[in-house]
Amino acid sequence: MTKATETALTLFALSALYFALSTGVIVSPKLFHDEILPYLPWWGLVTFGSYALFTLGWGIITFKDKKDKYEELKLQIDEAKAFYSSKGISLD
Repeated sequence: MTKATETALTLFALSALYFALSTGVIVSPKLFHDEILPYLPWWGLVTFGSYALFTLGWGIITFKDKKDKYEELKLQIDEAKAFYSSKGISLD
């Protein structure tokens, strides 16, 4: 199963559970139904946003230079310059 399929299946299951709770198919305490259930989608959205921002920030903070990738990129640039020079295109 792919990651996209797993994510879609999880979202579908959570949506079905939320719908069943909100319509009363699954009986829940009145306090939960009236006070907590309406805010669960927003809580999930805020939680996902916080996770996404944390992951992005952590990736930026722990970014490390890769010496071998730098050398490989320089080699590819030199190869491209040689290729275009042989075709009569000058790159400045």
